[in-house]
Amino acid sequence: MNGLDQFGEEDAGTVFRDTIMLALAGFVSVVVLLLPHINPKAREAEAGEKPPGNVIVEVQWADGLDADVDLWVRAPGDRVVGYSNKAGEYFNLLRDDLGKPLDVTNLNYEVAYSRGTPAGDYVVNLHLYRALATALPLNVQVVTSVRATAQGESQPLVTTMVPLHKVGQELTAIRFRLDDKGRLVPGSVNSLYKPLRSAGS
Repeated sequence: MNGLDQFGEEDAGTVFRDTIMLALAGFVSVVVLLLPHINPKAREAEAGEKPPGNVIVEVQWADGLDADVDLWVRAPGDRVVGYSNKAGEYFNLLRDDLGKPLDVTNLNYEVAYSRGTPAGDYVVNLHLYRALATALPLNVQVVTSVRATAQGESQPLVTTMVPLHKVGQELTAIRFRLDDKGRLVPGSVNSLYKPLRSAGS
């Protein structure tokens, strides 16, 4: 009887050890399978990838003002992009700033990025949608930059200050042309008015 009891205890110990070893092997296998997915951002950086954005248009007005300035952009051959149509084939409006409503900071800015640099004419417009208790004219800084390749650094194209004199006013801040290599065509920068808002709303 004692021999059978002893054999049963040894058998139970073997089963327990086998179970523990199988659980440990399963855990190690899961860790090995998950290792490549733990830090995908590091893998992207190693591969030399950069966030999208070849043509970058940024507009900023005085912080803390309850004023809503809308950015409207158009790439060559593309549809107009603004608050009512935030995406085109090339451009995306990434931030639509309403002034103080729904804003957790006092910063006032909007930004649009393009995917790619198609050759042709680009138009950047501003529209003063609302200005509560804001002295006019409202000066808005517009900065346009370009990164011709995904690996390159962004290069400033044009920086300008645009005064908006009344609610409802739409002005062309910058018009420019890029060649087929994403370079600014000399002499192409101007601010001749081209309405965009009515085409995009």
